[in-house]
Formats: sequence, C-alpha cells, structure tokens
Amino acid sequence: MSPRSPSVNEELRRRSRERLLQATVDLVGERGYEATTLGDIAQRAGAARGLISYYFPGKRQLLQSAVHRLMHLTLQEALEREPRPDGPSAGRELLARAIDAILGLTRDHPLLMRTHMAGILTADGFIQCPEQQRLAQLLRETVVAYGSTDPDADYPLLRALLMGAVVPLLLPGAPTPLPRLRAELFQRYGLAWELGFPPDAYPSGGMPSRDSAP
Repeated sequence: MSPRSPSVNEELRRRSRERLLQATVDLVGERGYEATTLGDIAQRAGAARGLISYYFPGKRQLLQSAVHRLMHLTLQEALEREPRPDGPSAGRELLARAIDAILGLTRDHPLLMRTHMAGILTADGFIQCPEQQRLAQLLRETVVAYGSTDPDADYPLLRALLMGAVVPLLLPGAPTPLPRLRAELFQRYGLAWELGFPPDAYPSGGMPSRDSAP
C-alpha cells in the first residue's frame, strides 16, 4: 500500500480536530464543564486521548475553540439561508440575521454559552484560534455589508455589543428576555423588527418602526 499523500493526511487531521470540537460542544452542553473530562471527549469523538494534547493546550482552550466553531457555523448558516438578501437593504438584513443567530444560539445552548463566557471573563481570557478567526471574519464582512466605512472599529463594537447582550440573557435566576435585548440591538443599528428571524414574542411597547433610520 502506498503512503497517504500530504493532502489526505491534512484532511484526516482536520476531520479528527472537528470531531473533537463537536464532541466537546455535545458533552459540555449535556453535562457541564466540570463533569466533562478530556477522556470523555476523546471517547465521544472516537479519537486517542493524546490527540487532544496535539491540537489544544488544555480543556479550556478546547472549549473556546469548540464554541467559536459552533458560533461560526450557526452564523454562516443564518447569513446564507434562502432567500439570500440582495439589493440596497441586503446589509441590514445580514446584520439582523447575525444578531439573531448569536442570540438564538445563546437561548438554545445556555449551559454551553454560560461556561464559554465564564472562561472568557476569567484569567484565561480571549483565546485566538482558527475558529475564532473565522467567526471574526464573518462578523467583519457583515458590518462591511451593512455599510461600515471603518470595519476595524465597527467590528469590535458589534462583538462587544453582542457579548453584552449574551451575558444578561444567561444571568441565572433573572435573565433578560431575548426580545428586549434584540430590540435594543436593533434600535442601535436602525434595523426594522421584521428583519432577520424575529422571535415569536414582541418586546413590550410594540415593534420598532420599519422606518427607523440608522
């Protein structure tokens, strides 16, 4: 049997890494961070325990990469969902979809996102990884489509606003309703409530006007 080509080996490594990331999302979402071991993750992924150390310095870094991958895939799916936006208002629709994707992901995976945010706000800080870079690129492209003339400043602001909305959505015992947080973000960017993927419940006080200006 001839040896595998470098491209085949690279593809196998990519698949192994993605299986580990997906297993991390699944297990931490089911059991919580402390109850999930690296051995559990390797077993769920069908990989050797030592493979985790090859790709990641530790469990916290693995979790951040796993959540950033989930966020990237969720955001990409939302931005590319049919019908694809076009015309003068396409940028507004894309920004609305991006906001809804992140808020919806937080609503659907509260334990996972709470653990992720706790890691970011501790001494571990914000970990740069390929998954985070892909997420950042999508968000940056979204603010450009929205009409930003200074995406290097506007992308970090959007990221900060989204993180600021995620935290109260996850607050144990007293979460802020998603429609209210969505309304605040939509008002900040002058987005009509009907854009994106509106939640079933409207915020108190009624829907923002479709004619609101950025």
